Amino acid sequence: MWMLEIPPFLPFFISAVIAAVSRGSLRNVIMLATPVLSGLHLLMVPDGIHLQFDFLGYQLIPYRVDKLSLIFGYAFHIAAFIAIVYSLHVRDTLQQVAAMMYAGSAIGAVFAGDLLSLFVFWELLAFTSVFLIWARRTQRSYTAGMRYLIIQVLSGIILLVGTLFYAAENDTLAFSFIGLEGIAGWLIFISFGIKCAFPLVHNWLTDAYPEATVTGTVFLSAFTTKVAVYALARGYPGTELLVYIGAVMTCFPIFFAVIENDLRRVLAYSLINQVGFMVVGIGIGTALAINGAVSHAFNDVIFKGLLFMSMGAVLHMTGRINGSDLGGLYKTMPKTTVLCIVGAASISAFPLFSGFVSKSMVMAAALENGYDWIWLMLLFASAGVFHHAGIKIPYFAFFAHDSGIRVSDPPNNMLLAMLIAAGLCIGIGIYPAALYSLLPYDTGYNPYDATHVLAQTQLLFFSALAFVWLNLRGMYPPELRSTNLDFDWIYRRAAPNALQSIFSFISKVDTALRQMFLVKLDQFLARSEERNEGTSGLLSRTYPAGSMVMWVAVILATYLFLSFIH
Repeated sequence: MWMLEIPPFLPFFISAVIAAVSRGSLRNVIMLATPVLSGLHLLMVPDGIHLQFDFLGYQLIPYRVDKLSLIFGYAFHIAAFIAIVYSLHVRDTLQQVAAMMYAGSAIGAVFAGDLLSLFVFWELLAFTSVFLIWARRTQRSYTAGMRYLIIQVLSGIILLVGTLFYAAENDTLAFSFIGLEGIAGWLIFISFGIKCAFPLVHNWLTDAYPEATVTGTVFLSAFTTKVAVYALARGYPGTELLVYIGAVMTCFPIFFAVIENDLRRVLAYSLINQVGFMVVGIGIGTALAINGAVSHAFNDVIFKGLLFMSMGAVLHMTGRINGSDLGGLYKTMPKTTVLCIVGAASISAFPLFSGFVSKSMVMAAALENGYDWIWLMLLFASAGVFHHAGIKIPYFAFFAHDSGIRVSDPPNNMLLAMLIAAGLCIGIGIYPAALYSLLPYDTGYNPYDATHVLAQTQLLFFSALAFVWLNLRGMYPPELRSTNLDFDWIYRRAAPNALQSIFSFISKVDTALRQMFLVKLDQFLARSEERNEGTSGLLSRTYPAGSMVMWVAVILATYLFLSFIH
């Protein structure tokens, strides 16, 4: 029984320590074994509290298990295993240690039963993940990582302040339903929203993820936002505000993804879009909606990881990731092409692929609860996903125009990881009951009724038709070598320019005041000399040497003072 008390994050932290001091095959074996053994152990853990202790009069619960935390725990173990397989060729201690710590922090967060334990893992997520961005070792990755870290730490600080208010208001730190009652509820909500990439606070994701390493982006896509989705599902189910926030999240990234040239940045926008579906489901709050949100989070970890892996393989082999620089790769990267198409079909919610069996639950819940306009927004977003992720990603990377690049498929470990993810995408799509058995509620939902299948097939068909028509008419946004900013224009362009203008104005005023003071001082000294000319003047008299030294000291001190402040 003592084995049940071992928190599932602990093996990952231990593995990170071992990875830091080991090398080669031993390190790879340990890293691969960690999610496998930890996942098998998790299958045997029953619901309940398995670790708790008192701290300053409050009960802390670092290890609590229920169906909601378990399904995220399973997803994170699968994601960690696939990402580790994908990165077996990497010989970078920094990346490998950071990746294990990052995965362990995400797992710890979803099993935390109190807000203080959640805060600890919340901040560990930030500090461990940023090294996956910095590990690319470019100036762009360094600056993007710094912006990312500032936002992530800010989220943690807000969570800590909210936790303190919550403890004061409720005399407990238990992490259960919180709601938007009181300042504590709003602060914690904002903290979760930042990590969930709510509109206007989403740019840390689109800014930093594309600058991470090829393998680091795969880890990043799996954990941070899904931990936030879990936290919202735990603390704010049925909060109607989330319905509208989520609907906006599903729609606005489409417009930026369509014009974006960097294909990994397209996927970053697509990630926000998919999280929006989850947020809508949590906001609706019914059993069907929560099941839809949770199952879509599970599936997104896999199919979004598959897409990031396929684009990472392209970047790894060609050194390029802009759509304008790619094309024609299907000729020499056929395996990667096929696996990418599987990921594209899954995220587009094609019948018999994983996205279909989860996204349809959220949309059905929206209709059942009278959110007709929200359902229309989700329908539009579904068509948009097919445009920018289902078609644009494979089309511009592998088919659009022949770039003349001739490279082979990536190393076998990268192909194996993509193959595992693709197999899960198809397996879950064909047999969704396996996934549904893990969900928090038993709703008896059947995704493969005639209405759902026909409606989704029609939507995908007409969306594809629109893409082909726009492309043939030359009306589809071209792939341009450019950097597109959205709300981050505020702090990457507007704010620095405004501050530069303010400081420039202050500097000019300061210089003018100094010059005016010096001119007035010169004028005063000149007038004093004129008034005192002659033997009777003050400055013409004979003074003792000590008096002359005093005058020299005064003038020198004035000069030094002016030089110092200048």
